[in-house]
Amino acid sequence: MGLKTSEEPDLRNAEDNLISLEHRTEHRTITKQESHTVSEKVYIFDTTLRDAEQTPGAALNFEEKLEIAKHLAKLNVDIIEAGFPVSSPGDFDAVKRIANEVEGPEICGLSRVIEKDITAAWGAIKDASKPRIHTFVGTSPIHRERITRTSPEETLKMAVDAVIYAKSLSDGHADAVVEFSPMDAGRTELSYLYEVVEATIAAGATIVNIPETVGWTVPAEFGQLISNIKANVPNIDEAIISVHCHNDLGLAVANSLEAIERGARQVECTMNGLGERAGNTSLEEIVMAIRTRRDYFGAYHTNINTKEIVPISRRVSRTMGIPVQPNKAIVGANAFAHSSGIHQDGVIKQRDTFEIIDPSDVGWQESQIILSPRSGRNALRHRLHELGYETTPDQLDKIYERFLVVADKKKAVHDADLEAIMRDEVRSIPEAYQIEHIQIVSGTKISPTTTVAVRTEEGVFEEASTGNGPVDAAYKAIDRIVKMPLTLTDYRIRSVTEGKDAIGEVTIKVQDNGRMIVGHGASIDIIVASAKAYIDAINKIVHLRYEG
Repeated sequence: MGLKTSEEPDLRNAEDNLISLEHRTEHRTITKQESHTVSEKVYIFDTTLRDAEQTPGAALNFEEKLEIAKHLAKLNVDIIEAGFPVSSPGDFDAVKRIANEVEGPEICGLSRVIEKDITAAWGAIKDASKPRIHTFVGTSPIHRERITRTSPEETLKMAVDAVIYAKSLSDGHADAVVEFSPMDAGRTELSYLYEVVEATIAAGATIVNIPETVGWTVPAEFGQLISNIKANVPNIDEAIISVHCHNDLGLAVANSLEAIERGARQVECTMNGLGERAGNTSLEEIVMAIRTRRDYFGAYHTNINTKEIVPISRRVSRTMGIPVQPNKAIVGANAFAHSSGIHQDGVIKQRDTFEIIDPSDVGWQESQIILSPRSGRNALRHRLHELGYETTPDQLDKIYERFLVVADKKKAVHDADLEAIMRDEVRSIPEAYQIEHIQIVSGTKISPTTTVAVRTEEGVFEEASTGNGPVDAAYKAIDRIVKMPLTLTDYRIRSVTEGKDAIGEVTIKVQDNGRMIVGHGASIDIIVASAKAYIDAINKIVHLRYEG
């Protein structure tokens, strides 16, 4: 299964295979002593187009991969792993086009330690301004015994031969580099892992990736693994240490951060944390952890344009057809949303009481105050002010009572709901009549009957009536109370928001002595909304008659 080579490389004296230090610009290794005096760059290796595309149901077509790659360049990632060129002609063509059209990041093609894979990878990326071949083989006992069915010695030879071959293909390109990954490094015997890493660096790999392929280790273990590699691989300073963590135990980001603390300077990650099984290290989380906690991670930085995080998150979600979970850090719909009254009050007074990141820094327009049954008067007043409404304390009390009724039924009250409530509650004329309560009896085998109670200055009056429907019956009952029968000329109802629990807004037109009067009413119950609209029209008529 190894590459065919004319001779075995001398692993201890492979000076001819070492990359010249003069060519190492972007990929220079900063020493431990330097890390205390300068901020070291952490390279962001994005594998959304390769590992995230392996998420079940997330296959991308040719144009979709290209558009995401262009947006990743706008995000300013350092490396784009564009795909696995040997896997299919379509993937080869997509990687090749990305390599030709996307400027800025390095363009990487993945390959197994097989000659045809490496040849395909190089064929796809060779026209990139900064190409990278990334070759890998499983090194853990279970991978050697169950997948490659090779001995440790055979696996080591496959790895070295692959790096030498990849290096031979790319040697003519000044900015080309080779990366090697000992897959399932977290479960590989330490002494053997050291040997593989040392040998592949000697063979020409300038980036050695340490994959936590199945998310097995916890941060302390994974961090110690990186420290052990730095301490036990003699030529480790000739390469950048990368990490590629999976999220099977929910520890991918934590493991990656710990690895950075222990010397890793490249993190392989995906947008929205997508990837095999439980996914990969989340790009947005790793970047914003370093940026937000400068007090802790002040020795490191990335060059990511963070304002593009939310836009590309949405693009990836939309294109792959995989929704972002609402409570996902940084990019979830609820990441900057507040529904608790205490939290809302704090955020309104000073944002950082409950937010450690300014939402605009990652591409959100603003924080969200989600009006719910737990919201207080201050949150409601604040949102009404933003919508252009100013209320007196008495008005706010009345509106808040109405708001709580709606919120208890809907759980979340949207701007359109508030607009409807305000139109319904804040009247520009005195209310001679108010709906006290409504009761409806209706069915397929009985005449619809509506009982309406109306409050007036003289008290509450109640009447019942039948009609062609519950709305008609309600209007007839109201006519009996106010003794002002009107001619209904138009009746319209619309849903203010989506969903079965949406507020219905009713608009009616009635005739009164040649005048057209418009009435409005809103409620989750359309019969109640209809009755309110009719009463609104009656109140306007009373006011006009009084003023006249």
